[in-house]
Amino acid sequence: MTATSALTSVNPTHRPGGYGAGSGTGTTARRPGLARGILRTPVYVLLSVASVFSVLPFAWMVIASTHETKDLFGTPLPVLPGGALWENLARLQESVNFSQVMLNSLVIAVLYTVFSSVVSAMAGYGLAMYRFRGRGVLLAVVLVTMMIPMQVLLVPLFQMMASAGWIDSTQAVILPFLANAFGIFLMRQSFLDFPVTLVEAARIDGASELRTFYRIVLPVARPQLAALVIYTFISQWNAFIWPLLMLNTEDKYTVPVALNTMIGMSRVDYSGLMLGSLLATLPLMLLFLVFQKQFVSGLLGGAVKG
Repeated sequence: MTATSALTSVNPTHRPGGYGAGSGTGTTARRPGLARGILRTPVYVLLSVASVFSVLPFAWMVIASTHETKDLFGTPLPVLPGGALWENLARLQESVNFSQVMLNSLVIAVLYTVFSSVVSAMAGYGLAMYRFRGRGVLLAVVLVTMMIPMQVLLVPLFQMMASAGWIDSTQAVILPFLANAFGIFLMRQSFLDFPVTLVEAARIDGASELRTFYRIVLPVARPQLAALVIYTFISQWNAFIWPLLMLNTEDKYTVPVALNTMIGMSRVDYSGLMLGSLLATLPLMLLFLVFQKQFVSGLLGGAVKG
């Protein structure tokens, strides 16, 4: 037995030519990865630049909230946090009772999110699972409501709330927009993939429609429901026009309405506005960071069919 055949019998991958022959395959395998990396470099650079520009307004809000208003118009502009944070916070609390305002926004946003999500889930379940005449027309009507501008609805809704005696009340802010067309459509799309045979089996076993919905169907749509909850909470937390029309008492103001009162005719407390905007943004960031996985999977749940 020769030396070459002995090496081949011990190591079947050995080929004459030593390390040079084997290294060619590794080099060839690395070339596609290197080419892909080179092609993706402009994309990474573009995304990095876009990320920096996206973070800059928030960074400036953080810096401005720690300085006095006069410092924000000086030359050069401050690029590091200052020492006026607690003074700005005390002035913000004194001017708009910010702790009460945050509590008002939290209560309204949570109540609206809970009830609107329930209504959207139940309406989406009915449009997806029940077969009845005019179902397609009803869905089209729901979707058409998304095209109606908010400004068109203000006057009739205001008259309805005034006739009901609900002006300057929490229910006037929450009830008119509980039926969310986007939420209904989102939940309907998620329920379309649910096997109807499971619903029929639950009915045969004697389960009521509500029990079938809450115990069997709804848990499957948890990602879409989580996305709807986040979207609904953020939209209500940031709502401005309707709460501005409905709420007249300062102790009932929400955060956007209260911050708007800080803009005077002759003087604007920009540092207080920046601090209030920063504090109002933190709950939304925390909510998204905690539920971002469910939010993304819920929005993309219907994009890929198994």
